[in-house]
Amino acid sequence: MLEITKIHSIIGLLSADNPIVTSRPYRSPHHSISAKALIGGGRSPMPGEISLAHHGVLFLDELAEFKQNILELLRQPMEDKKITINRLNSMITYPCDFMLVASMNPCPCGFYGSLKRKCICSKKDIQRYLGKISGPILDRIDIQIEVNSIQYDELSSNKLIEKSKQIKQRINLARKIQVERYEKYHFYSNSQMSHQLIEKYCKLDKQSKYILQKAYDKLGLSIRAHDKILKVARTIADLEGVENIKPEHIAEAIQYRSLDKKLWNKFE
Repeated sequence: MLEITKIHSIIGLLSADNPIVTSRPYRSPHHSISAKALIGGGRSPMPGEISLAHHGVLFLDELAEFKQNILELLRQPMEDKKITINRLNSMITYPCDFMLVASMNPCPCGFYGSLKRKCICSKKDIQRYLGKISGPILDRIDIQIEVNSIQYDELSSNKLIEKSKQIKQRINLARKIQVERYEKYHFYSNSQMSHQLIEKYCKLDKQSKYILQKAYDKLGLSIRAHDKILKVARTIADLEGVENIKPEHIAEAIQYRSLDKKLWNKFE
């Protein structure tokens, strides 16, 4: 709370009524945002949106509408969890350990791949649109999900689904497992594991290794993507309350990495 409050204080977002930030930040900048506003800067360098979202959520709606050079600025901060701004007579570092959440359409008209409506975009339009999201940016996103439109029958269905309260209980139990697991390392989630800790806490059986190897070769995954699959699989196992990662956990985690491959190959 104090760390977040300091950052918000620098930019003048506190008031006498609310002198301390007591909840995690949620920032949702418009896609027309400038580089300075996003990562910080100015004559006297001030924190940008990525620092204002420290320990909270940075939501980028219509991701493909952001300028590509702006999105590329996120690469190093997402990796280092900090941003250093250099000026002629000074150098300032601000923390920016945020959770990036983003959404986008599959093409400019929004109907590419739809089973209901015909896409009116040309192949070049789609390539240009999706091309704004580079491989290195996708590589840094742990979970990528392609969501299809909902059928009318699903809207009025009486099918029993898991309630939010039940989901929250499972999440809290999984987070408790992770807090206890990493207590001596002074962090609290699977996403913060180093490569050495991945080897320690993400041990795989023979079948799981085979599935991961096949996906690695077939999808042309990077080492970073490989490690993220293991982290996500570890979380899936934690949500089920089991100690060891199973083949089905690896298979599910791989499905959450499939979007980057689909985006580049759909229109080839």
